[in-house]
Amino acid sequence: MTLRGGERSSFTLTESDRERLRARLDLALQRARRSGRPTLATITRALPAEVDPAAVVCASRRADESWFVFEQPDRGGAALACLGQVVCLEDSGPDRFATVADRWRSLSARSVSDSPGEPGGGGPVAVGGFAFAPGGGASPAWSGFEPASLVVPQVALVREEHEGERHVRLTLAALAQPDDTTEDLLGELDRRLGELAGPPLPLLDPAPTGRFQVSSGMPPEHFEAAVGRATETIRAGKLQKIVLAREVQVHAPSAYDPAAVFGVLRDAFPSCFVFCIGRGDATLVAASPELLVRREGQRVSTIALAGSTRRSADPAVDAHLGEQLMRDESYREEHAIVARRIERTLNRYAIWVATPQEPTLVQMANIQHLATPIRAQLAAPVEAIELAGLMHPTPAVGGEPSEAALALIPALEGLDRGWYTGPVGWTDAAGDGEFCVALRCALLRGNVARCYAGNGIVRGSKPAAELAETEVKLQALLPLLTS
Repeated sequence: MTLRGGERSSFTLTESDRERLRARLDLALQRARRSGRPTLATITRALPAEVDPAAVVCASRRADESWFVFEQPDRGGAALACLGQVVCLEDSGPDRFATVADRWRSLSARSVSDSPGEPGGGGPVAVGGFAFAPGGGASPAWSGFEPASLVVPQVALVREEHEGERHVRLTLAALAQPDDTTEDLLGELDRRLGELAGPPLPLLDPAPTGRFQVSSGMPPEHFEAAVGRATETIRAGKLQKIVLAREVQVHAPSAYDPAAVFGVLRDAFPSCFVFCIGRGDATLVAASPELLVRREGQRVSTIALAGSTRRSADPAVDAHLGEQLMRDESYREEHAIVARRIERTLNRYAIWVATPQEPTLVQMANIQHLATPIRAQLAAPVEAIELAGLMHPTPAVGGEPSEAALALIPALEGLDRGWYTGPVGWTDAAGDGEFCVALRCALLRGNVARCYAGNGIVRGSKPAAELAETEVKLQALLPLLTS
């Protein structure tokens, strides 16, 4: 099977695969009828290495259905792209991570799926994200993005690299209800396979007609005043750090194509987590530099990312900016607060936690950050969703102490962050997975894009400088959305 241009590819199952799928569906139906509970069935097969998961999903998605693309190109072209929804796990409130984790654990444990020794080596996944706040996303702009929402997709395409070779696999999923039939479930999967196609990602219109209008959700002066009030609170000893965000809206002359925006972000920010999450008529797109947590068995990885400055086209100026960032006491304090909290959190669940003594400089197309990679070995199994709940929100997006900062953020910002600064990612049946922090993101709905950027405020923060830093961060997306 090959994918050429706009041809519709034949993803048709082989007879062997079809018999495996039929047997899985039969067994899932038997379990569903015995237990009275829906049972998940999946099958995984290999695809040619040249298949682009994101291109297939962007070209094959149905109108207003859930879809998900999550890539980190520099990490061996790692990609996960998903279509449709067989189950949606949603919740709100402070226990939303634990509730969704419990429901996923129960659903995946009774699934009929590939075992590690079977062809394909796949199985069910759950993809999606969480709002920054326990009740976040309540405003109309965030309709469809619940405070906690993980989807088990009907189709999942995974690309991974092993020993220098790329591998792509396809997983199909069905949820067997007690009154379903094997033929009905099989027929729906056949219809979905017949719709899959793989033309290249669309391009942004190089010369759109009409005018773009850019406006702040709140006047820039509002953000500067919020920074001023925050520094006063910090100097009074009530806080060490608080993160404040702002929203900028772009009104375009025509509707945005999220697949085209994603394609540009993927090329421009290959070291970032580049993702699209479609819910109804809205799509959240991002190029986030920040890993919240990755679990691989008992191994956990994360990164403390706080403190940033702009880039320069002049190498000498660029190096000077990076050196200033590394030496700046205010940025170093902001960064240390984040690293210490992450280390304290992981220490409660780990045999050991490894944290470098000094941060490094991480450089992207338009910005450079102070970063400290942190690794840990778990003392007992803690699943990826639970780890995300334990880590979120880090002081990089919330503050320190956390409770005091979180109580102040809504009043100072005056906006509903929704999924901005929330965890976004995936998990599998083994409890492994990864979640990044939704940064450098825009919520697209029709011809309106809502862009978000925020900064960590500490004792020495200056309102004008903090406003300027948000403008630098907004440049990850604004040039794409205004031309």
